[in-house]
Amino acid sequence: MFYILKGTIRITVLSRQGKEAVIATLGPDDFLGEGCLAGQRLRMATATATTDASLMKLEKKSIIGLLHDQPAFSEMFMSYVLARNARIEADLVDQLFNSSERRLARMLLLLAHVGKEKEAESVVPKISQETLAEMIGTTRARVSFF
Repeated sequence: MFYILKGTIRITVLSRQGKEAVIATLGPDDFLGEGCLAGQRLRMATATATTDASLMKLEKKSIIGLLHDQPAFSEMFMSYVLARNARIEADLVDQLFNSSERRLARMLLLLAHVGKEKEAESVVPKISQETLAEMIGTTRARVSFF
């Protein structure tokens, strides 16, 4: 498991047909690989640094110890996991019910951190139309149309 200190990490999955999809973009203060805590042995996704990044490796045994012995850490980590789960559910609903135009608008707002505790950024981070298309499940041509 890893804790992201700085940088941006893109999480992707690859279909049997070779189509890549971006399922998450993680940044500072995010965790990566927490599935190991639930006994997940095989990874279904690939993590790639998209900017210079610094990560802290966290041993499973150490994290389990912290979860048992440190209520403050346990509460913080549980809040993180629940918030991430809610985000994944929102992404699924977005994918199932919204047009690609609406999905793009939502993704741009998420990338600018609009509505988060942190202050919203005035500029969306540099990201290619191809990556945006992978993130919202459409084509680059459709993204450039908007």
